[in-house]
Amino acid sequence: MALADIGKGFGKLLTRSLSDFNPLRGEESYLAADIGSATIKLLEIRGGGGHLRVTAFGALPTPPGAVQSNTISDQQAVADILKALVESKKMRANKVITCIPGPAVIIKRMQLPTQSPEDMETTIAYEAGNFIPEDLENVSLDYQITDYLDEGKRMEVLLVAAKRDIVGSYTDTIRAAGLVPVVVDVDYFALENMFELNYEAEADQVIALVNIGARYSSINILKGGKSTFTGDVPVGGRDVSEALMRELGINADEAETLMSGGSLRQIPADQAEIVLSSATDGLIDEIHHALGFFWTAASDEAISNIYLSGGSTRMVALSENLSQRLEVPVHVVDPLARVTVDRQADTPALREQAASLAVAIGLASRRPDDK
Repeated sequence: MALADIGKGFGKLLTRSLSDFNPLRGEESYLAADIGSATIKLLEIRGGGGHLRVTAFGALPTPPGAVQSNTISDQQAVADILKALVESKKMRANKVITCIPGPAVIIKRMQLPTQSPEDMETTIAYEAGNFIPEDLENVSLDYQITDYLDEGKRMEVLLVAAKRDIVGSYTDTIRAAGLVPVVVDVDYFALENMFELNYEAEADQVIALVNIGARYSSINILKGGKSTFTGDVPVGGRDVSEALMRELGINADEAETLMSGGSLRQIPADQAEIVLSSATDGLIDEIHHALGFFWTAASDEAISNIYLSGGSTRMVALSENLSQRLEVPVHVVDPLARVTVDRQADTPALREQAASLAVAIGLASRRPDDK
């Protein structure tokens, strides 16, 4: 069963453990491509599992309108960016691990009687037909057994589905860049893999991973290190930037300066602070509401810690204000905490953008033969 129809599947073994890796395996180089609506980030990596090494890094703005509604709408423009990054950073790998946005997938968690792989194929097709509002011919499917219950009599299964045309827009773009797509994951699960690579989760902890993108923020809630909920909110850093541009009459670069704690000569500091605070509060409100709706309302267990990632973590006092609102410790992740970075790749740009590389590093831990 292959969601992306490449290799052995889309996001195959989506929630696999890094302990399943042989650290001596995986010395082939791969490219991890995080293709967002605002920025395209590309890492060249070697190694596998908990022994990753970044050998090259590059990032460029996504062409305006090239990624819309979870789909790459201008494939040639994005392919040109990928080619430019490969060439300018002298990357030699050509096999690409990428992901599609969480809002583009349908995820169902279910419990089933333990059964043979052959019977599972039939069961999954039946279950998918019940909850996917699409002809299954137009959908790519993948599933993963995440746990066994009742002394092995029942199993927890994660079922993921996405429209073939969405998955195809990413794989076709990669091929147009002269590269080879080998794994297509989901950003939710890439976040989880990044966290597992760099941090330790206590068995009784509930942890929320929140990645703030340009247009939406993705959430993955882990309990005891295992994903128990994934979701998203339709707000991101660009909403804050556009509010600043609209209210203060400034351009995008000037808005980014204010968001990063800088000042503008033509804008009084107190006026900029009022507008920025209001726009940031809107983003915090949405994250607060989502975590309350998705988790707190359904569980008596409190969230122990929140880990923020994404380029918008540069915003002034974002983590502090979110922590105050939720009354939970909030940390900005370091996706490179346990990752080796080669000298030629260890640039100021890499370190400056580290928090925005959470998805890319999570992708870098994947391999086509994960099992």
